[in-house]
Amino acid sequence: MDELIKYVEDQYVERKDMPDFSAGDTVTVYYQIREGAKVRTQFFKGVVLQRRGSAATETFTIRKMSGGVGVERIFPVNNPSIEKIELNRKGSVRRARIFYQRGLTGKAARIKEKRM
Repeated sequence: MDELIKYVEDQYVERKDMPDFSAGDTVTVYYQIREGAKVRTQFFKGVVLQRRGSAATETFTIRKMSGGVGVERIFPVNNPSIEKIELNRKGSVRRARIFYQRGLTGKAARIKEKRM
């Protein structure tokens, strides 16, 4: 059964070219919003908290501060409304899921930049 699901995903699910990013990286996601007949592009820039799932069901969570309030958004990797993903900064963290960022504010919430 698993082989059949994997075969269908490989054949019919579109793969998007996206940068290699992980938890701690700062990314900008450009996605389309449909309002009636109009379509516009909006972006969401923040720190990646986690990537989870695999293949067609993979998702990633981004967190940003908006007016002093933390806003998180979960994006499926294969979402057709995502136009592009820009990698702004590579962060240096030691965990795959950095939920401890939710409790930090100000200087404590900074993530060290990874040296290339």
